[in-house]
Amino acid sequence: MELHKLTAAQMQRLLQQKEVKAEELTEAVFNRIEAVEGQVKAFVYTDKEKALAQAKEVDKKIANGESLPPLAGVPAALKDNICAKGERTTCSSKMLEQFVPPYSATVTEKLDDSHVVRTGKLNMDEFAMGSSTESSYFATTKNPWNFEKVPGGSSGGAAAAVSADQTVFALGSDTGGSIRQPAAYCGVVGLKPTYGRVSRYGVVAFASSLDQVGPITKDVTDSALVLNAISGYDQMDSTSVNVEVPDYTKALVNDVKGLKIGVPKEFLGEGIDPGVRTAIEGAIAKYQELGAEVEEISLPHTEYALPAYYIIATAEASSNLARFDGVKYGFRAAEAENLIEMYSKTRSQGFGAEVKRRIVLGTYALSSGYYDAYYLKAMKVRTLIKQDIEKALEKYDVILTPTSPTTAFNIGEKMDKPASMYLSDVCTNTANLAGIPSISIPCGFSEGLPVGLQLMGRAFGEADLLRVAYTFEQNTDYHTQKPSLEVIG
Repeated sequence: MELHKLTAAQMQRLLQQKEVKAEELTEAVFNRIEAVEGQVKAFVYTDKEKALAQAKEVDKKIANGESLPPLAGVPAALKDNICAKGERTTCSSKMLEQFVPPYSATVTEKLDDSHVVRTGKLNMDEFAMGSSTESSYFATTKNPWNFEKVPGGSSGGAAAAVSADQTVFALGSDTGGSIRQPAAYCGVVGLKPTYGRVSRYGVVAFASSLDQVGPITKDVTDSALVLNAISGYDQMDSTSVNVEVPDYTKALVNDVKGLKIGVPKEFLGEGIDPGVRTAIEGAIAKYQELGAEVEEISLPHTEYALPAYYIIATAEASSNLARFDGVKYGFRAAEAENLIEMYSKTRSQGFGAEVKRRIVLGTYALSSGYYDAYYLKAMKVRTLIKQDIEKALEKYDVILTPTSPTTAFNIGEKMDKPASMYLSDVCTNTANLAGIPSISIPCGFSEGLPVGLQLMGRAFGEADLLRVAYTFEQNTDYHTQKPSLEVIG
């Protein structure tokens, strides 16, 4: 049995039956990391000593007959914008290369309370700004399906690590598709919960009204297990919503008979690769075969979602990143003669090109004379998009679209074409603007690369999404197909 290939649910059963120890699972995962990390480059750093100590503690509790949460003993990793007390949190940026937070994010504490074995931090686009993980200060993560392709972004390290079996699951963050798009590119499951369902406390902010933490997993069952562990109200987060959290594993029902699925015509038009379209049409046919009612719908303001998103996101990023000035923490430029020069040199040297681009765009959108023309107008468009979605979801249980208009593109292909790179989010950012939950699941292949199917649902309706996603998964085998990695050594 190759332990590193198991899902969290499978590991859970083996641990409960005392057929395997958490220490064995952790060793197996680290052996896998050591074997393929030189190729994939998914991690910023790992901490085997700490992980094994956590695993041994779980084994002691099991031996003593203690009742443990479902994810106890399961190895997992965090995207490196999620704080963990006493552990380096870099956002894959020179600006925070040596930053060690004095507190943990709420989601980190929830995983620790669940006795998850945390193995390390995962690579990402710098400050979560990007769609390819190429803007990382440390390395470019490779797609396990093809090392010449990007893994997506900004949670590219997380998706690549799950795809390559270097971690059982990962937590990522999603501002405009940064969990779902890399999950699609790497052939795994990525879930963006409803805004406010999962605490953002202790997660380094990109765009505060859009960011949300969620799981990247090997299958839908694991997605439900992880969502159970990290969801819930948090008084430390002013945007956290105090609503009941159901047991999401109860939504894992293999049945969509009578469910209504809306397919927006705007998401299958111009710009969608033929291979992606074919895979999505196959998924639609499968749902119809399983008894779901599928109809074409229209979301008329979809064409404005991408520009509205990038105005709002860059404006909020401009504000959030103002704190990185070299004074309080993080990188500080040397040889500055005065405070203003220190600010300028610190930010010039500490931030990468994509982060600087977004700060400039956001600052411009918020500047005097342009606020009403850009930011305010974008916020009005956001309301219209939200209204379109809400109206559609009054009639339909879920909305179905591609996760990305293309499969994974070549490394270096779009780094000098930011507008083209931004189009990678064209199918996903609608869910962030509307604040609704969305999941990406594997639904096929195009020229040997995975294609992702996106499902969007009502606010706090993650259970419906999981049911629809689970049913598709149980009646197809795309999620079981893995990249063929040559092990070094």
